[in-house]
Amino acid sequence: MRKLNRGKKFGKPLNLIIRMKKRSLFAEQYRSIRTSLESFEKKGVLKSIIVTSSRSGEGKSTTAANLAVVMAQKGKKVLLIDADMRRPVLHIVFQKTNNVGLSSVLRNNRELFNVIQKTEVNNLSVLPSGPEVSDPADLLSSLEMNAIIERALGLYDLVILDSPPVLEVADTRVIANCCDGVLFVIKSRTTESDIAMMAAENLSEAGARILGVVLNDAHASKKYGNILMP
Repeated sequence: MRKLNRGKKFGKPLNLIIRMKKRSLFAEQYRSIRTSLESFEKKGVLKSIIVTSSRSGEGKSTTAANLAVVMAQKGKKVLLIDADMRRPVLHIVFQKTNNVGLSSVLRNNRELFNVIQKTEVNNLSVLPSGPEVSDPADLLSSLEMNAIIERALGLYDLVILDSPPVLEVADTRVIANCCDGVLFVIKSRTTESDIAMMAAENLSEAGARILGVVLNDAHASKKYGNILMP
């Protein structure tokens, strides 16, 4: 099978743990995040998660994709939604078509169950972003977006949304309270603390429940380092 984990528009490929050694540091860190999230499940319902960051290039899509994989590997039936309709990459990562997807459903052109695609990972399906639209924030803020999440929750154990950076566009803020919680990604030695705090405040003001922070690329001496900080 031809590998398509690199997008022409975005340069660097996303690292997916199913293409690495099962016991690599990279894979173990995502299992650690999974364990931390499971502790939230014991305290209440956690069936839908938004993954975002303050700005682009901090690793939110990598985090969303790999979190979906490790959750599916644990036996959960997972749907990964590419809600970043401005810079979608998940269809490339999982080698899927993007001629129909989330935007198609939001425009009432397609039914949800007709555009969801299964991946090579057992229990994991993906809903691509779909055709480019000129009004993503308006579409995401519509009642149909809430309806899509509700329908998905009736079919899957967990729904994960890869959402645009908080400080670059309004998209994530308009759906912040549609899900049970938000996982916030920052990049070590890159994300400025005041920028991260501003993004977190924006999420809180929008009604989001911030579950924790994934510190991406945490160790200079190691290639990867993702940890969840409650």
